[in-house]
Amino acid sequence: MTKKERILYLIIEKLSADFAVVFNAAKAAHEASIHEENIPDNKYETLSLEASYVAQGQANRAQEIKIALDTYKKLSLQHFAEDVPIRLTALVTLEAGDGVEKTVFIGPEAGGLKVEDGGVETIVITPNSPLGEGLIGKIAGDSVEVGRGNAKSVFEIVEVC
Repeated sequence: MTKKERILYLIIEKLSADFAVVFNAAKAAHEASIHEENIPDNKYETLSLEASYVAQGQANRAQEIKIALDTYKKLSLQHFAEDVPIRLTALVTLEAGDGVEKTVFIGPEAGGLKVEDGGVETIVITPNSPLGEGLIGKIAGDSVEVGRGNAKSVFEIVEVC
């Protein structure tokens, strides 16, 4: 299994675990919203209503995770030669000006998800994120700037696979 295949496997594993947690939370919130102890005695008792809002929010989040999970299960990984521009499914190693390295996987969904393999943390970013937009079309050796003013960061693209 290549490094990138391992990262994809870890993303699917993490999304599966997240889905299970959120799905169970949605079920519990739904059950609380319809439980007989939460039936209001008057118009000021809103526990059942509040639980139904929580249940709906959890159900919506579960659906988002399910869509991301299904997308990653069907994802076809691309190989990136040295001169091939970065696009979806690229695993990119970046180096900041202070020498700290950061690894990102450009995925179609679940931006911000973090997985760890062999002590190296990989963050999923999407092409629509600021860093994703900056990386798309670049190649190893290029630099990318993210942010504005004093919050601007510059990274060198060390490796793309």
